Amino acid sequence: MTPRSTRILSPTAANLARLARVLQRGEIVGVPTETVYGLAANALNATACRKIFRAKGRPATDPLIVHVAHRKQLAELCTVNLAAERLMRAFWPGPLTLVLPKLANVPDVVTSGRPSVAVRMPAHAIFRRLLRRTGLPLAAPSANPFGYVSPTTAAHVVDGLNGKVGFVLDGGP
Repeated sequence: MTPRSTRILSPTAANLARLARVLQRGEIVGVPTETVYGLAANALNATACRKIFRAKGRPATDPLIVHVAHRKQLAELCTVNLAAERLMRAFWPGPLTLVLPKLANVPDVVTSGRPSVAVRMPAHAIFRRLLRRTGLPLAAPSANPFGYVSPTTAAHVVDGLNGKVGFVLDGGP
């Protein structure tokens, strides 16, 4: 699906349900995080993740970060060691990304063929609601064309990726 123009949606329950269905179908969505806006896709769906690379013009050699709603989701993504456990207890949810040995079901497109996967549990309340609603780990690098400044508002995502993503969830600046 190639969208005609990008729509910004407020974080109502109905819109979160709609965007969860969009992500579950394998499409991409602009999402807020506590740092910048991300371009999200189902991290366990290689086809969906390739859409991130196409929309951004991102080289396939640049791996994606996978966001989770809760630590239980890590069991389908990676092997967690004691040092990672300590860091998660201290800093999650929050803007800490951990790079851990990946499990076989994580598509190579997500990790650029590397044996590790970058994982994060965001603190942004709206993004966390969407993550819980989808029930999926979501790959979500910054939602800008590759090499450009990362977007800090929903409007910035539209400015950079209009027509390449159908929806952006507005989580404020």
